[in-house]
Amino acid sequence: MTAHDPNPAGAYDVNIGLEVHAQLATASKMFCGCSTTFGAPPNTHTCPTCLGLPGALPTPNARAIDLAATTALALGCTVSPASRFARKHYFYPDLPKGYQITQHDRPLATGGALTWRSAGRACTVRLIRVHLEEDAGKSLHEGFADADVSAYLDFNRCGVPLVEIVTEPDLTSAADAAEFMRRLRAALVAIGASDATMEAGGLRCDANVSLRRRGDAGLGARTEIKNLNSYRALQRALDFEIVRQAGVLDAGGRVGAETRLWDEAGGRTVVMRTKEGAEDYRYFPEPDLPPLALAPDRLARLRASLPELPEARQARLASAYGLADDDASALSRTAAAAAYFEQAAQACGDAAAASVWIRGELTRRLDEAGLEFERSRVTPQALAALVRMVSSGVVSASAAKRILPRMMATGEAPGAVAAAEGLLQESAPDALDALVDDTLAKHPEQVAQYRAGKTAVAGFLVGQAMKASGGRANPAAVDRAVRARLGPPRP
Repeated sequence: MTAHDPNPAGAYDVNIGLEVHAQLATASKMFCGCSTTFGAPPNTHTCPTCLGLPGALPTPNARAIDLAATTALALGCTVSPASRFARKHYFYPDLPKGYQITQHDRPLATGGALTWRSAGRACTVRLIRVHLEEDAGKSLHEGFADADVSAYLDFNRCGVPLVEIVTEPDLTSAADAAEFMRRLRAALVAIGASDATMEAGGLRCDANVSLRRRGDAGLGARTEIKNLNSYRALQRALDFEIVRQAGVLDAGGRVGAETRLWDEAGGRTVVMRTKEGAEDYRYFPEPDLPPLALAPDRLARLRASLPELPEARQARLASAYGLADDDASALSRTAAAAAYFEQAAQACGDAAAASVWIRGELTRRLDEAGLEFERSRVTPQALAALVRMVSSGVVSASAAKRILPRMMATGEAPGAVAAAEGLLQESAPDALDALVDDTLAKHPEQVAQYRAGKTAVAGFLVGQAMKASGGRANPAAVDRAVRARLGPPRP
């Protein structure tokens, strides 16, 4: 990919790969029946299985398997007919078993890619693998009277099902990495695999970044930045790390293979530990679970259930309605937004104008109200009627911006609002002729200047006529009437 933001790496090429963890949209955990509901009191959604107590055995969640396989299919991956769970060993207080059930040498799926268009360029990020795993718990270090000497553990999240999506190091800027996450989130939500609520930990990623001197082969030493759970944090952390590594290399130093954390308050990455290798985790096949077999008819059913994905929807809207990449991208992020746009465009007969109003005023006001398109009281047909009123000169664009909030509050038709608010533009020829005649009579000096060849003064006369009408006259019609009354200037 070619970065579209200024490259802060100087004389170095940047390579970024992401390891994305998305919580799957299931009611129960990966290997037990405990609830996955977010925000419950600490340690209330636990059982012997997710706490790793002796004698408890895991049972795979069929719904989680289907959602992970659907994710892989949506991303164009090759799904393995038989994958295998493994134990990943590490010791941390929020991992009660002392290991995490994941997949290692035989993942659920391999290959695939996420492709999109932005600002006239095609962007493709290849995938290495997609696999299933369970989440760990949560360590709490703040908000307690003895937080300076104690840590608290909440095991509600232990065993929550995750799909991990690992990319090739194809990303070349922090901005592209953040855009990839936005696109991936849109795809996950579109297929119903995950709610992907980043603020609740439903979507987060680890970012691997390395620099190499431009023209060199291979990849440079990489660092990993753990647990980034917002687009802003991802972009800021990568931008900082790119500049930091470039500074180390410029000074003749070597970049250490480290795992780092993002310090949001300090705006910097900090060392967490030296980078682990696969051997450090002592992977071995999970003895309590057989290989995971997915029958061809099961995969065929999942493939047939895939909806139109955001990237395909973007391409279709761009082609069918002649939209620019950025417009088509914004309008295709959700199925509801695309359906709203298509209905409005077809109703008003002007896709470009519908796009402008939906992306601009309507989206801004919906965001302010915390509403989605499907909950708007302004139907696509009502918005189309407002767009037609502007294009035909019934109301001005500025008046339409005053009409829209009342439509959103009451659900009224735009014509009724315009009439009630006195915002209809005057376009009747008789009324405009009288208005223009009165204006010209009051400004004989400017009339004489125009007729003497100073044509720019026509703008002043139009402005005076609009002022006299209280802004209700149709500006284009007034302009035509003024020039018709003045006649051609003298040579």
